[in-house]
Amino acid sequence: MKIKLIFPVLLAIGFIFCSSCKSDFEKLRAGGDVDLIYTKAFAYYEAEEYLKAQNLFELIINNLRGKVEAEKVYFYYAYTHFYLNRYVLASYYFKNFTTTFPNSTFREEAEFMIGFSNYNLSPSYRLDQTYSAKAVDQFQLFVNTYPTSERVAECNELIDIMRRKMEKKAFAEGELYYDLRQYQAATTSFENLLKDFPESPDAERVRFLILKGNYLLAQNSIFAKQAERYNDTLKYYKKFIKKYSTSKYRKEADSIFNNTTKKLKQLENDRYQIQSSRS
Repeated sequence: MKIKLIFPVLLAIGFIFCSSCKSDFEKLRAGGDVDLIYTKAFAYYEAEEYLKAQNLFELIINNLRGKVEAEKVYFYYAYTHFYLNRYVLASYYFKNFTTTFPNSTFREEAEFMIGFSNYNLSPSYRLDQTYSAKAVDQFQLFVNTYPTSERVAECNELIDIMRRKMEKKAFAEGELYYDLRQYQAATTSFENLLKDFPESPDAERVRFLILKGNYLLAQNSIFAKQAERYNDTLKYYKKFIKKYSTSKYRKEADSIFNNTTKKLKQLENDRYQIQSSRS
């Protein structure tokens, strides 16, 4: 019986306590005491209650324009968005901070956080890589601007992660075109990949797929275009063998070369016979 009575009492106490906390926060917001709100906002921030801190920062941020405190409030206001996983807004406010307070001691960190916010927005390599590219650009700008910063090594590491993801995205796009038998589009996509990522660990396979794709394209072309495309295949073969003479794809590449050479001879004979019959 006592247990049944104790539970409702504890529940009521808890409800009253929570209501009291809420009313204190609301009372603080409604009070308009800028100095008190400033102090409490940072107290909430330190307690990792970022939403409450953000709400309080928003109340006073305009009142502090032109004052020393404005710089610190704006900087930590941007951080509340970051810690609440609102990375688009975090990037926006960190960027605004750097232009609003160009001489701030927080500027270096804010410049880094612009890139890091975009890094956190970067999705799986299979999805659009706009934010990955933004992160790379910002980290590279940071490295160029602050070459002696202790964050340079971290920036370079994050750049490598983003570039690898963008590279995998480019490879997946080229491979998709190849699987769909859109060999011209595949070649264009793969060649752009090699241009953007010349040190790609997938470079050998990419160059082989360009060779094979052009061979298959020639095979499936109309008679008038076959000779030109088979000759393109020979050019890609020579480039591939020159770079990867001991490649695991060498046997298949040599087979493509032999078949292409035979096909070109056959096409030359066919063309000669056609010309002879016309004569």
